Amino acid sequence: MTTAELVSVFTVNGQGGNPCPIVVDASGMSASDMQAVARRHGHESGFVLPAQSDDFDATFRIFVPNHEMEMCGHATIGALWLLARQGKLPGDTIRISTRSGPVTGFISRDRNGEPSVQITQPAGKTVPLTASQRDDVLRSLAVRPDAIGAGTACNAVTSRIKTLIPMRSPEALNALDPSAENVEAVCARIGSTGLYPFAVVDRDARLFEARQFPRSSGYREDAATGIAAAALAFGLLDNGLVAPDDEEIRILQGRAMGRLSEIRVRIGFAGGRPVGCLLGGSVELMAAPSH
Repeated sequence: MTTAELVSVFTVNGQGGNPCPIVVDASGMSASDMQAVARRHGHESGFVLPAQSDDFDATFRIFVPNHEMEMCGHATIGALWLLARQGKLPGDTIRISTRSGPVTGFISRDRNGEPSVQITQPAGKTVPLTASQRDDVLRSLAVRPDAIGAGTACNAVTSRIKTLIPMRSPEALNALDPSAENVEAVCARIGSTGLYPFAVVDRDARLFEARQFPRSSGYREDAATGIAAAALAFGLLDNGLVAPDDEEIRILQGRAMGRLSEIRVRIGFAGGRPVGCLLGGSVELMAAPSH
């Protein structure tokens, strides 16, 4: 039987985060085998396979209960963290092949030797929603237009398209209670893989809070979504909610689920233009391996 090790990624003080089963050696597993692991656990699950060319150190595949995904931030970070802990990485800079394209992982260690992981994401792109699309999204979230805060609702992408909706307050954000059916339907209409409403917590401290309602993953809400947080960082930049520099942006998520998480993003610049970002967060081992 395949062994899946459980980690929680983007934790806060050792708690919360997004649970993720990881198989650090998925050689010989079929796609249906991998999807069965995700269905059994009910979470996005990461699988490490040998590299297919000399350009990479490993291939990562990611499944949710309903399908395979192009990329998943917390599964990638969790897999690298486990591999680093087990001494199975060739160095501190790891080249990964994913369905969404190449990703580089960077490993650092604290004085006790515990690893910390950051991964790259490409520069984000944002496309404002039309007025009718915005109203469609608000109806799917079951809120009135006065729930919207400063900023423009938009589709944003680094690896997967997410819909960013600025809410007037963290309280309004955490009061949202949309139906999964409405979320899936509106995401299909606007070409999104999930709704990512967010609110400003402390603009000067670059602290924000968000929630992720995925289009069709097989569960209603995510406790922490790195790829959406990376997209949000570029949305914040485009809306003037963060200054154009490489200071850390912190995004809280999962509070409404009782799994408060923190995702950290740094946007990189060259010649004054954003060229990508680094995505990171804390990881904890959750439980004994499951079969």
